[in-house]
Amino acid sequence: MDIKSFLYPKNEVSYLMTSSNMKEAMDKLEESHYTAIPILDDNGLYFGTLSEGDLLWKLKATPGLSFDTMHEIPVVSIKKRMKVECVAISADLDDMLALAADQNFVPVVDADRVFLGIIRRKDIIEYYTRNIVD
Repeated sequence: MDIKSFLYPKNEVSYLMTSSNMKEAMDKLEESHYTAIPILDDNGLYFGTLSEGDLLWKLKATPGLSFDTMHEIPVVSIKKRMKVECVAISADLDDMLALAADQNFVPVVDADRVFLGIIRRKDIIEYYTRNIVD
């Protein structure tokens, strides 16, 4: 078993671009039912992850910010409360499992940090639940 076995590929994952704004982030999170979403740069490199909490804290901390003005806030300017670590596709399964213990999903990248997809903690738990042998 390796990391590729758990990969939920990029073409099936909702994500934002670094050029996205806060309104687009809110819409994408609502549409996808995600609580956090990967951010990629123009070259497809993993930039970071934005959470619902990050958006809420930004809204609270910015006087005058409203749903009508969220389109003015670039996602790259929003402070991330949690750093979501990514894992290389070639990494050991143990490395991925260590990250999955603390994150709902683990972004997966290639050797050049190009985003390949995610590994969902839910899928890991389901796999191990099905394959636990007493």
